[in-house]
Order: sequence, then structure tokens, then C-alpha cells
Amino acid sequence: MSDIVEALTAAFGATEVITGEAARERARSGWARLGAPLAIVRPRTTAEVSTILRLAHDHRQPVVPWGGLTGLVEGAYAEGAVALSLERMRAVREVDPVERTLTVEAGCPLESAAAAAEAAGLFLPIDIGARGSATVGGAISTNAGGNRVLRWGMMRESVLGLEAVLADGEVVTSLNTLVKNNAGYDLKHLFIGSEGTLGLVTRAVLRLRPRPTSQATAFVAVNRFDALPALLSAASAGLGGTLSAFEVMWADFYDLVTTPPAQGRAPLPRGAPYYVLLETLGSDAAADGERLETVLGEALAFGTITDAAIAKSEAERNAMWALRDDVGQTARNGPIYAFDVSLRIGEMEAYVAQVRAALGARWGEAASLTVFGHLGDGNLHLIAGVGARSPELQQEVEAAVYGPLASIGGSISAEHGVGLQKRAFLHLSRSPAEIALMRRLKTAMDPQGILNPGKIIAT
Repeated sequence: MSDIVEALTAAFGATEVITGEAARERARSGWARLGAPLAIVRPRTTAEVSTILRLAHDHRQPVVPWGGLTGLVEGAYAEGAVALSLERMRAVREVDPVERTLTVEAGCPLESAAAAAEAAGLFLPIDIGARGSATVGGAISTNAGGNRVLRWGMMRESVLGLEAVLADGEVVTSLNTLVKNNAGYDLKHLFIGSEGTLGLVTRAVLRLRPRPTSQATAFVAVNRFDALPALLSAASAGLGGTLSAFEVMWADFYDLVTTPPAQGRAPLPRGAPYYVLLETLGSDAAADGERLETVLGEALAFGTITDAAIAKSEAERNAMWALRDDVGQTARNGPIYAFDVSLRIGEMEAYVAQVRAALGARWGEAASLTVFGHLGDGNLHLIAGVGARSPELQQEVEAAVYGPLASIGGSISAEHGVGLQKRAFLHLSRSPAEIALMRRLKTAMDPQGILNPGKIIAT
């Protein structure tokens, strides 16, 4: 037994420190590669998190925070490290309907946080596909995005305050509940999006919004790329500020999710080059539905769209969203490589064509590229296939996907973080001065380099 495991066992008891095959088995249950942790500890309080980090600091032991383990960039990879799981810190501490705030522990699933807000007649706008497993702390640490960024922004815009534990175990409690608070540095931003490399978030105060009482959803077909931003502009202007989602599917993705073995039914005939899922969230069902019909009618008249279907029931709405969420279909023809990038809308058509051409030139008929994404906020998801999978092939595919972004000001990571997988390409999206400042912050706040080591930047 290692010294750190002995110290943790002495502090928490043998039953509270998971090691050996039991730890490796838990690590195999995640979405992504997690490695074999030296031990897994599951604190119940911020004080216990502080104790764990103080002991790790004393022993110079790397610690990797674990949330819902739904990340896709190996940000929770914990080979030889102590995995600090926040699964027991999942409580909703307070809902304040007057101030419209929600205070939760970091291990609280996003879905549970949203349900607590809804029970109080309020609304937490952050929504991602892994809502049932992903935690508030994980969403904060990666600055998660999702389906409603177009209207309400990334996770950062929903965080008013937080509590974090530093590398040496010191607790920084900054549970601000004010929308306006310019009293010095806003320290929460050190931890939002830093993937647990500067400190571990244990509690958060989230900003809630009035709960929408109307929802209107439509599926439309578009026959040329330049019509997509035109439709986005028309919808943004014509829907009275209620547009909350603008999800675009290239034809290859739409074909996959509407043909067997997929269970989805095509709401519109296949054959268009692009399909868009639009959704509004508002407060007047009749007026909101009327505005959506007007916008789509004008778009049809102007030739911006070629066909449209409006959901007439909750079942139809859910069926439309199920198509967008059925990402698993992209793996049915062989191994894949998944990417999450962002770039200006005006650059997207040429960028996708360039990536598709590069894959085809290198792998011929074995190459495939499936594209979809939150186009309204500049975020594309690309799923590439080249007929096989290996570390060497992955590097080649990554170069084809990430390489063109540098010259057009794009980002290698729109909403999934950097983790280990994208670290080698960080220089394409961040300047040398920015990366140097990241290193200075890391050194200042974690001089021994024990917090989620190797993630984002090499340590």
C-alpha cells in the first residue's frame, strides 16, 4: 500500500478508499478512457475534499476530479492518480425564487438541478445530451455549452458564484448571489473552463431564468449553405427573442438518423443538402406559434427554405429532437473519430469541403465525414471515418480537421474542453503569450502540479 493510500485510509477508513481491481473496474465504466487510478475516494463534504487535497499535496500525489465521466477529451484520465469522485456531493442546497438563484453541490447532475429549478417555477437554461449523468461541477470545469447557447450562453453565463478547493487544500468560498458585483477580481472565472487544473469546484450558485411556458419546434430543409445564415438572421429578428435552438444537420447525418437500423422517422423527405431544427421558448403559445409560422412562410416564399414541418404535439417535438440526439448512428459503419470545433459561420462551407477533400485524398473511398452542430453559435461536430482506428491514424485525422482552423481563427474546442486529446493542438487556437500565461497561472496556483496533471497544457 502506498503512503498516500495509507494516509487516505487513516483519514476516511478502508471502506471509503477504493483500490485495486475494484478501482479499475469503476474506471472501465466511463464514456472515455480513464486509465487505472491508484485509488478512488468519494468525499461527502467540502471539508473532506480539503482533507484529500491537503494529504495529496503533502505526498505530492496527482489528483484527478471525477464528475459524471461523460467527457469526450480524456479530461478525467487518472492513470496512477487518486480519482476524487464527487458522486456523493449531489445535493440541491437552496432554491431562491425571489433572487432566482440555485445553490447546488458540484456532484449534482444537471438534470436534477434543472428539475429543482422547474419545481420552483424557474428555468436553468443549460442543456446537454448527457444531462442525466453530467454534473454541475463537470459542466463548470469544462464551461459546457449544449443546445441553448444561442440564447443563454455557455455555462459561464449561468454561474454567479462558486466554492473551490485549491491544490493545498485551502477552501475559497465565493458563493456570490448577485448579478452585479464588481468588487475586485471575479475569481470564479479562474475555475470555469479550467478542467480541474487550478482547483476543484465543490459548490455553485447558478442564475435561473423565468420558466418558458410555450415551446414551438420546426424542421426545415435548405438547399444551399448561404441560406442557413439568412434563415438564422430572419428567425432571430422575427421570433421576438424567443429563438433558443438552431441545429443544422448536413445531409449525411440526416440520412443516417432516418434510415434503418435507426428508429427515427424522417419529418421531411431526404435529398436536401441541409436540414435545420429550430425551437422557440416563450411565454405565449398562440403568439409564439404564429410568429414561427410567419417566419417559415416568408422563408418559403423567399426560397430560403424548401420545405418545413412544425411539431403539433409533444411526441412530434421529441421525435424531432431524437433525430438530432441520435449521434450513435455515426458509428454504425465502422470506427470513428469525433471532433468539436467552432468557427465563423461564413467560413463553414469552405472548411467542411476542405476537410472532406483532405480525408478523401488520403483514404479514398474508406473516408467519410458526417457533420452537424449548433450552427447558431458557430459550433460544428464532425465525425470522421477512415476505415480503421489507431493512434497513428488518429493523429493524421486530427491534423486534417484541426489544421485549417488556425488560418481562419477557429477553435479546436467549442464546448468539450481540451483534456489530453487536444493538448497537442492548443497552439492552433491560442497564442504563445496566452499559453505562457496559462502556465504561469498553473504554476502559481498548483506549484507541485498535482491537480489533473497534463490536461490542457503539458506540466
